[in-house]
Amino acid sequence: MSDTNPSIHTLLKTHWGYDSFRPMQEEIINSVLDGHDTLGLLPTGGGKSITFQIPALALNGLTVVVTPLISLMKDQVDNLRRRGIRAGQLNHAMKRSESELVLKRCELGKIKILYLSPEKLRSPNMEAWWNILDVKLIVVDEAHCISQWGYDFRPSYLKIGELRARFPKTPVLALTASATPQVVDDIMKKLSFRDRNYCFRLSFTRKNISYVARHCDFKDTELLHILSRVGGCGIVYTRSRKRTQELAAFLASNDISADYYHAGLSPEEKNERQNRWKSGETRVMVATNAFGMGIDKPDVRIVIHHDLPSSLEEYYQEAGRAGRDGLPSWAVMLTTKADKATLTRRLSETYPDKEVIRDIYDKLFVFFGVGMGEGFGKNFEFQFGKFCQRWEFKPVIADSALRILAQAGYFDYTDDLVSPSRLFMTMPRRALYDLQGLSDETERVLQFILRNYTGIFADYEQIQEPFIASSLELTERTVYEALLRLRKMRVIDYTPRKRAPYIYLLRSREPLRDVVLPKQVYEMRRKLMEARLDAMKRFAFDDYICRVETMLGYFGEKTVPCGTCDVCRERRRLENLHHRQEQSAHVSTEVMTEALTFIVNQNPAGITIADTSLRLNMPVENILPTIRNLADSGLVRIIDNNLYPA
Repeated sequence: MSDTNPSIHTLLKTHWGYDSFRPMQEEIINSVLDGHDTLGLLPTGGGKSITFQIPALALNGLTVVVTPLISLMKDQVDNLRRRGIRAGQLNHAMKRSESELVLKRCELGKIKILYLSPEKLRSPNMEAWWNILDVKLIVVDEAHCISQWGYDFRPSYLKIGELRARFPKTPVLALTASATPQVVDDIMKKLSFRDRNYCFRLSFTRKNISYVARHCDFKDTELLHILSRVGGCGIVYTRSRKRTQELAAFLASNDISADYYHAGLSPEEKNERQNRWKSGETRVMVATNAFGMGIDKPDVRIVIHHDLPSSLEEYYQEAGRAGRDGLPSWAVMLTTKADKATLTRRLSETYPDKEVIRDIYDKLFVFFGVGMGEGFGKNFEFQFGKFCQRWEFKPVIADSALRILAQAGYFDYTDDLVSPSRLFMTMPRRALYDLQGLSDETERVLQFILRNYTGIFADYEQIQEPFIASSLELTERTVYEALLRLRKMRVIDYTPRKRAPYIYLLRSREPLRDVVLPKQVYEMRRKLMEARLDAMKRFAFDDYICRVETMLGYFGEKTVPCGTCDVCRERRRLENLHHRQEQSAHVSTEVMTEALTFIVNQNPAGITIADTSLRLNMPVENILPTIRNLADSGLVRIIDNNLYPA
């Protein structure tokens, strides 16, 4: 191990500028470099990416990273390239020519890290490439997706097992931020770990985060109250895209700098809003769970959940975006009496009746114009909104049904894919000098591309039509039409930006009577979700158990009360109050006995109880027990409500 240590530290310093690794990173890296199948459980913000990026650079060959986070692939690849690391990606939205070019670059050693979606593993043309590529490390990101016990199981992940079988001597690194003991065992089983002794787990405890469940009648009012009292930047999570806009506007109208973020925004809008928030120009980001993955902002002081997640796995990852710098931070969950019922309703929305699911299956093939016994291997852009509108399906029910059918193996359903515009120069550089017949606008667009996208002769590059248009003082429509003309003339290969889910048919259309929803896909997973919802309810509404104990116990970790959550703070407050009351009662009895004895002895002719009360500045009812004790002890006499010395 000693020979690899200097090497990995040099790589860390050269590409990331860090002098040392975060906890558990080095152990995972060394395990991988020693050839062991390795499982790393690092909480959100624990630096999972470094654990495979460093080995990828140290190994001679290709590292394949399977990830479901398709919408983040571009950011990850761009970040690596900025660090001088050769990386590429493959996903469903890419043309075959683009995919072939990426794979060719992998074969030539021009790409060290290849990100690909699990759905891509099913692609028939990948089979031939696996025989050519020199794969030295297989990385499974978000590894809980391979387990049917996991909260986000994806059937396409099971294909990774076949990739593992193809490279039996290649080590596998599985990474996840949250997993129960049952899921951990299942990950190792599904990936055929040769040795299960190399599991590296950081405690899920985040001691600098105080967890709070705030029960209230009006969430918006409470949200404003909390953000007015807690300083620093924050994230507010809600489950509705529309609600992100409404809450951001509400906060802004109350002088709190806020913006909103959800999956429906364009890539340009996402980048712009994300950058304003990261720079501190925007204080609060109101977002759906599309915001946060891969965002490394260490000084988030507060994360507020306006709506409750459906599982502690989701909550832990989202709340864990607070306080990555180790400073005191807050994770606050707003709840009302109606939230318990809302969580319960999610079960029926996520697992609709089987007949409803079969009906949606049938309508889907009608929507695509696919006949009975046809469709195998076809890939469709899916206009989800139009599909729901045509048959008046509730979007939440339709989406759930499609996910269940995907888990049953009928198709792959990818709903987070936004494909940016891409361009590749197909005409040789020399031939461009002889190019004639271009309009003035088209010539200007071509010259701008040649000056600003120098890599387009070697690879597809992502472009932004609005940027080109504003730079040339043209309309976006003019730029778009110029690019289409250049494509028609075979000067470039141009793919305009698309934003749509994809459905890749794994089986031909079947009669409804043959559409089977296996028990492990429907009944079993319905029970698992019910258990997760119950755990979420306990965490949010059981106000007598430490919230951290509840959460970590769910993940199989034993702990003691955290001392910082609202339950622990309230318990400590009551204990202190009780102690002070006991102490106060003890001291006041002694003091009162001495004071009463003195007052009575100073008044041999007697003094009324009322006057004694005035002298002590205490209510009569508070001094009566002491007076009775003095009388019972023979130290004073009581005659007609007057006190006399004994």
